[in-house]
Amino acid sequence: MNDRANPAPLGLMGFGMTTVLLNIHNAGFFPMDVMILSMGIFYGGLAQVIAGIMEFRKNNLFGLTAFTSYGLFWLSLVFILIFQGGGVRTLDTGFLGWYFLMWGVFTGYMFLGTLTKNRALQVLFASLTILFIMLAIRDWTGTTGWFADLTGWEGIFTGASAIYLAAAEVLKDSYGREILPIGEIPRGGV
Repeated sequence: MNDRANPAPLGLMGFGMTTVLLNIHNAGFFPMDVMILSMGIFYGGLAQVIAGIMEFRKNNLFGLTAFTSYGLFWLSLVFILIFQGGGVRTLDTGFLGWYFLMWGVFTGYMFLGTLTKNRALQVLFASLTILFIMLAIRDWTGTTGWFADLTGWEGIFTGASAIYLAAAEVLKDSYGREILPIGEIPRGGV
């Protein structure tokens, strides 16, 4: 038994809550504001980097790579959003599509790494891969209608799946048994 606390719920909640909030904006409900950017810096960014470093201490390569990378994703995205109009050359949204595609490629191979892990984690990484591809298409095409709204809804689902997995892990730790099912895969794989 591992005597160290599990940092995954911290990283998952940081990712999930920030993703839901940004995608409520992407779905067209609210304009971009300082609350979303603050969540991106502190909970989506900093908390995930901390969780990633804690995963390193647990010798968990997948957790280290995922949480640290997505924490830095949030920090870089906020930097892009803040500075694109502040005296720095304005970002071409088509080029931002390439940024999202690169994150989609990364997430796609991370999804392959989830195939020996629980189903909830697989759903999270599959939906995140789809989200990054949809964001890339949105920015390449300049779409602002139904596809942009659908992209936001897909992002809300992605963030909610991370929140679900975080809650499942916290409740399992608190009660000593599975409360929210995550589709554990028996040892030895599928």
